[in-house]
Amino acid sequence: MKKDTTKHPCFNKETAGSCGRVHLPVAPKCNIQCNYCNRKYDCVNESRPGVTSGVLKPFQAAEYMDAVLKKEPRITVAGIAGPGDPFANPEETLETMRLLNKKHPHLIFCLSSNGMGILPYLDDLKALGVSHVTITINAVDPKIGAKIYSWVKAGKVVYRGEKGAKVLLERQLAAIKGLKERGITVKVNSIVIPGINDQHIAEVARVAAELGTDIQNMIPLKPTADTLFADFEEPDHKMINSLRKEAGGTIEQMTHCRRCRADAVGLLGDDKSVAFCGTLKSCSELKPIDVKGPRPYVAVASREGMLVNQHLGEAREFHIWAKDGDGDFKLVEKRPAPKAGCGPQRWTELATTLSDCRAVLAAAIGETPQAKLAENGVEPHVIGGFIEDALRTIYNGGDMDIHKGRRGSIADACCTGTGTKCG
Repeated sequence: MKKDTTKHPCFNKETAGSCGRVHLPVAPKCNIQCNYCNRKYDCVNESRPGVTSGVLKPFQAAEYMDAVLKKEPRITVAGIAGPGDPFANPEETLETMRLLNKKHPHLIFCLSSNGMGILPYLDDLKALGVSHVTITINAVDPKIGAKIYSWVKAGKVVYRGEKGAKVLLERQLAAIKGLKERGITVKVNSIVIPGINDQHIAEVARVAAELGTDIQNMIPLKPTADTLFADFEEPDHKMINSLRKEAGGTIEQMTHCRRCRADAVGLLGDDKSVAFCGTLKSCSELKPIDVKGPRPYVAVASREGMLVNQHLGEAREFHIWAKDGDGDFKLVEKRPAPKAGCGPQRWTELATTLSDCRAVLAAAIGETPQAKLAENGVEPHVIGGFIEDALRTIYNGGDMDIHKGRRGSIADACCTGTGTKCG
């Protein structure tokens, strides 16, 4: 379905009074710490980024989107802007976009990110129809950036000071370049911090423009309690207008920003996040969809077929077990696992592959596959030890916790990993 991308109120001021947006708060984690940011989750009295009345899982966000559109048909944009960063929560972000693409393909999809973790997902964004992305860039000089960011995290490595600011900047600039190469409209948000970067914002505008950025949004610092910049003064309109005028000859300026919450909903000038607070909280309490149909089997990640001793992501096949009429357990089949390298989609495919299984047993299971399997009615259990011991517990409704921690005492002692010397 062809989308009318001119109906994005943040990128087109003329539509701000007639077209609305909804921010879906599915991304609670963040991969950088800004000295002006304090993410509070349950505060209806503040309107600023990082604030939301609740956090949703992707399937809950899809239900919330349905409810919002019924009450506010003027919504044209579905976005993710936190309360952390979408790409510190890439699985949740992409899964939400996939669900919306199926249910509401007419909507404009947008994301707001610090740019730190977006690079591996640029092709995914294009494939999902994301047409607008905002990258927040507050400095293009690491010496200035070091005063704004406490730390940045790349994988498991945390960088601080100028090194952290340099790593972040490199990824931000590469992100803009990659987004523009894929035909995605890009906005750069820049927080104006007096005494820190106010004399540097025009340079940010110049660099952003050189990379093809479509529009810049200068946002005055909002001093927030319990942050390093809590005692700074908020820039006045005179300063902001002067900076916009200075940079306006370089890049188009957004002048109608409302510093939206992470759960903002409605028109820019008529936000209804307070009115929808109850709906959001109700959706955040929804349970995973109950997949109907018999589930007679249990799937096991095992190297040799005797022990639960393989990580879920390492398994190339799953041993499918069942309980027969005599109360014994039998191996029904070995079922191929979905191919690796498909990102979050792999776990969706795995849930489908194991749709007739009541549970899956593995030596280790990541948070994302655990959530995806559970949402689809397959209970994930991280355990160790003998398969039949675990099957006896699960089929009899026992406590699976008794099988946790057995990996070292049983699995590692009995199994070499080759499948040839166990027993």
